Amino acid sequence: MNSTDNLLPPLPGIDRERYSRQMLFAPIGEEGQARLLKSRIAIVGMGALGTVLANHMVRAGVGFVRIIDRDFVERSNLQRQMLYDEQDADSSSPKAEAGAARLRAANSGIVIEPVVADLNRINAEELLTGVDLILDGTDNFAVRFLINDVSVKHRIPWIYGGAVSSRGVSLTVLPGETPCLRCMFGQPPGQGTTETCDTAGVIGPLVHMVASHQATEALKLLVGARENLNRKMIHWDIWYNQFAGIDVSQARKTDCPCCGLHTFDYLEAYVEEDTIQSLCGRNSVQIQPSSPLQLTLSDWEQRLAPIGRVERNPFLLKLYIDENDLTLVLFPDGRLIVQGTDDPVVAKSLYSRYIGM
Repeated sequence: MNSTDNLLPPLPGIDRERYSRQMLFAPIGEEGQARLLKSRIAIVGMGALGTVLANHMVRAGVGFVRIIDRDFVERSNLQRQMLYDEQDADSSSPKAEAGAARLRAANSGIVIEPVVADLNRINAEELLTGVDLILDGTDNFAVRFLINDVSVKHRIPWIYGGAVSSRGVSLTVLPGETPCLRCMFGQPPGQGTTETCDTAGVIGPLVHMVASHQATEALKLLVGARENLNRKMIHWDIWYNQFAGIDVSQARKTDCPCCGLHTFDYLEAYVEEDTIQSLCGRNSVQIQPSSPLQLTLSDWEQRLAPIGRVERNPFLLKLYIDENDLTLVLFPDGRLIVQGTDDPVVAKSLYSRYIGM
């Protein structure tokens, strides 16, 4: 770990009343609380898992919490994404910003850094280094393999978590000690070959179980209690009363491209063209341009107003194209989500027609 390897003296500035019950838990105590307050973490994804993870980490007193999410709040999120409310959905608030506002209200004594961005190979090292731990709140295997590359390259632990339907999974990855994600799965599953919350649904209690397990492992790591880490891959099906801890101690591969051979394919591959990605189960396509836009959202509002109804907040702009029942969601860096189609060709055509490529 970066900032918590050495034994830390008790901090005189600890809010003893706030953290009293946590410090009464002997494995944490005052020394552990001091470590937490000096710790830095990054949470990737502020959806169902991410909101629970962030809530636990902020209330536990982790000193610096970076929350990264590319998306905005929709009404379908409210059933399980506990930091948001109807006003956030009605105003299309970015999840990172809306979540940060709620978290600051819960604990003003730590630093919360919201990042409204699509985590990709260009920004991943900047956003995921300089921290002691990375927590996975995503629903995207390609992003997880990118996190895994950064983790192994920079020797930063990360905790994988997934939840869909009534089934959950969690795995703690300790570079140099445990198998990494690529040891376990080789490569991301093909798009559309796995269930998602949007295709199979998800029940709220599962989200809390998985994220709470991740958060507990995070606390162990951050206070230095590595001997108590659960090094198994944990599986749940809470509807059908199934639980399993799978021994993965022998799964680490010496020829793993990532942790064995140190080739970071998901991080280092050069991308010349715009990235186009169907958002599985959402009837949406995301386009990430290879270069940023030159105009501001205010400029785009004026330019697009003659085409259809436009709504803008400080973080994004929406263009409603009623004749096609489509919505274009434009972000300041040029990233566009086309809602109402899962066809990348259609999405790219719309981007070219209205934004230009």
